[in-house]
Amino acid sequence: MSALAKASGALKSVDYEVFGRVQGNVGLRGLAGQGRQQEAKKLGVVGWVKNTSQGTVTGQVQGPEEKVNEMKSWLSKVGSPSSRIDKTNFSNEKEISKLDFSDFNTRY
Repeated sequence: MSALAKASGALKSVDYEVFGRVQGNVGLRGLAGQGRQQEAKKLGVVGWVKNTSQGTVTGQVQGPEEKVNEMKSWLSKVGSPSSRIDKTNFSNEKEISKLDFSDFNTRY
């Protein structure tokens, strides 16, 4: 467990799916990994992100509860540059005893 996780108390894990509309050539799907990875690293959370064939972005975020909540807000309201978020669904939200990931990465 990282020092950040130990210092912050409860760890949280949540799955997400972001629905949106691509604007031009750059949008939610095109910047899924880049924008979300940058925000995750800035906040200090771990997990993964993946574009789906349905045009959504799915993934999982883990970390200290307050940081995961900040990432949830970002996924719901801000998103990657040039994207428009229509809605974000969160599921399997739970407290965890340890992190399953050491970084935030893009899955293909």
